[in-house]
Amino acid sequence: MRRLLALASAALMVAGALQLGQAGWIEAKAWLAQWLIEDAWARAAQGEVHPRPWSWADTWPVARLQVPRLAVSRMVLAGASGRVMAFGPGHLDGTPLPGDAGNSVVSGHRDTHFRFLRELRTGDRVEVTRPDGSRKEYRVTETRVVDQSDTAILRDTDESRLTLITCWPFDALTPGGPMRYVVRAGEVVL
Repeated sequence: MRRLLALASAALMVAGALQLGQAGWIEAKAWLAQWLIEDAWARAAQGEVHPRPWSWADTWPVARLQVPRLAVSRMVLAGASGRVMAFGPGHLDGTPLPGDAGNSVVSGHRDTHFRFLRELRTGDRVEVTRPDGSRKEYRVTETRVVDQSDTAILRDTDESRLTLITCWPFDALTPGGPMRYVVRAGEVVL
């Protein structure tokens, strides 16, 4: 009996160590990815076209999104696939790039890169910087919850608009779900 208890204890300790190791590995990969994305951003600012953060990446930084009131800064990556959004918010293909005229749509995970969306309020300033150094300022005009099938939020417009989308509710226990939290921001014309 004593031997069985010792074996069970050892097995639990090994399982716990493996879980801690896996969590540490995920955290280390996330930190390294952010460093590599920042490096790709610097190369883009120097004129490199589509600088991939790592050789097998299928994305690159297209903009920096900042919310001064919340001290938030996020790199926006090309594409909005799950693979891309694992490393940062993704620009939805087929919509104007952040900072261009029209409705630029950026999507991110509610429990990581876009967790801050729940703190945004109408009137908050959102700044977008492009790799060429040009900047646009937006103000949050509305926040709302829509069904994932509501594609009206993706429609282009003559106005310069930034649409940020994440899953809702923020504290859901399971990923995905049928509802989306949408933040709309209009360009501030100086």
